[in-house]
Amino acid sequence: MVDLDDLSIYAKLDPSGMRVHLREMPTQCVRAWEKALTFPLPADYALADKVLVLGMGGSAIGGDLVAGLVRGEARGPMITHRGYGLPPFADSRTLVVASSYSGATEETLSGFQEALDRPCPKLAITTGGPLLSLAQEHELPVFQIDYKAPPRAALSYSLMPLLATLYRLGFVPDPSRAVDEMVAVLEGLAPALAEGSPTERNPAKQLALRLRGRMVVIYGAGFLSSVARRWKTQVNENAKGWAFNESLPELNHNAVVGYSYPTNAPQHVAVVMLLSDLLNQPIRLRYEVTEELLRKSGVEPEVISGQGRRALSQMMSLVLIGDYTSYYLALLNGVDPYPVPPVDYLKRRLAEGSSR
Repeated sequence: MVDLDDLSIYAKLDPSGMRVHLREMPTQCVRAWEKALTFPLPADYALADKVLVLGMGGSAIGGDLVAGLVRGEARGPMITHRGYGLPPFADSRTLVVASSYSGATEETLSGFQEALDRPCPKLAITTGGPLLSLAQEHELPVFQIDYKAPPRAALSYSLMPLLATLYRLGFVPDPSRAVDEMVAVLEGLAPALAEGSPTERNPAKQLALRLRGRMVVIYGAGFLSSVARRWKTQVNENAKGWAFNESLPELNHNAVVGYSYPTNAPQHVAVVMLLSDLLNQPIRLRYEVTEELLRKSGVEPEVISGQGRRALSQMMSLVLIGDYTSYYLALLNGVDPYPVPPVDYLKRRLAEGSSR
């Protein structure tokens, strides 16, 4: 049994210091935002009426979060493309953003290389690797990340530059006040979630203890749908656990019918519902009815609300709570949250296959 309040366990179970990256999220956001505000961009990029983000895993989630945040106020659609190649709609009015922390993500490189043969404006967000080399070779703008971490722990450097770029190109309204509020909210929240905060006052430790030993399913709606995806992938990668995410209202048309079987599911499944008072009334009513249906099936959902007044604050406060919860869940599982051996194995096998 791991005691999350025993500070001596952290160096042992987290030797690479994932906890340091979690504590640094507010600072990461500020630095990435300020750097992106002065990052040189070609003037004609402002003509784009669509945004296409190429990315996978931790490098793609920033695109999802921004897309959910600006939906309804952006002047055109914003889409995250996870996979090989480039969608056929990418044209001279489509800003293509290749987001790859390592700069070596196979799928992202595939799409970026296709984009080189099209007239679309292009931008890369990376630390280096082949993506940096390709962009520099073709004299394309590169936002170079200077923060060392696993991609999932450098979320701020895929999210904030993207939001700043859209603002500077006139694609979305000025989010500066929202950014200021978000930083203040995260700075206020982070100490309560950190390892030095005892379980009795630490909501992330408490939630991790309740989730331990269960398959986790995360629900979200609207701009919180991508946050639910973030929670899912953090449980996968940090805690090395099974997790899935669903979105309202879609899940009300299918998932709720599946609560009956298997009959022992309530003993093995935990449902986390991410909530915001900014969601419209019909959606909030759906949350209430979905909670009722879960309870009737024997599942007591965990309802977690975002903090702050604006959507960005609520979104990122929930991200931080989820990141810390998955971190503590990793320690409860007795695993190092930092490495991802199955991903490394898969990349090696793919490299072997492509060399034959």
